[in-house]
Amino acid sequence: MSTLCQISNLSVTYRGQTLPALDHLNLDIVAGERLAIIGESGSGKSTLARALAGLLPPGAKLAGEMRWSSGGSPLPGRDLGFVFQDPSSSLNPVLTIGEQVAEGARRHLGLSWKAAGARALDMLERVRLPQPDKAMKAFPHQLSGGQRQRVAIAAALAARPGILIADEATSALDMVVQAEIVSLLDELVREAGMTLIFITHDIALASGFANRVAIFKDGRLVESGQTGHVLASPKETYTKTLIASHRDLATPPLIREATP
Repeated sequence: MSTLCQISNLSVTYRGQTLPALDHLNLDIVAGERLAIIGESGSGKSTLARALAGLLPPGAKLAGEMRWSSGGSPLPGRDLGFVFQDPSSSLNPVLTIGEQVAEGARRHLGLSWKAAGARALDMLERVRLPQPDKAMKAFPHQLSGGQRQRVAIAAALAARPGILIADEATSALDMVVQAEIVSLLDELVREAGMTLIFITHDIALASGFANRVAIFKDGRLVESGQTGHVLASPKETYTKTLIASHRDLATPPLIREATP
């Protein structure tokens, strides 16, 4: 697989802060991979997601380089889809579900509203939203949290982007729905040959489908490598601590379920 993005000495400092949220990061993103960025709150993982998507807030200072193989940064919505932790961040409460999913296809694929509507219905079916015909006419508040996240995924993928970033997209959901959403993401990106960047604090959740992991702490990359190798033979103390803490919880055995 080819390198999609080469990140070199990337640092991000937010306005009003002295310490960088991301500190001299060096990391390659490989086309077609399922990369899990793992770390606690404040580790810099979401900052990386927003830097890649061009979604850093005004005043954020960025140093270093992100070199994309395309020669330019991906366009959010068209080249890169983004799924937030809270679907309310991306869903408009006064527009129907069908209108919101269709908008990306209409804008970025140049489809008519009729064709975009058909694309929206197809996407809602693909994310296995119950009664997609009825959901097309519904508003976000009429759906459950898990259903709204499925809609957000459908909207993010409507324009057929090559990259999908899911930033803590399951952390607000219960464990059963989390597993369903992760399985759905895995299935969709595999079918489309997309690159998935999955941001999470839960190493156990990522271990079942990510083929590579990158462990973050205090704005720095601690350790990275193939999932099975890192989980079976972690080099850094922090990684060992993360794995040990999850083994003590009611989570699936990490090593057995790790993707090679």
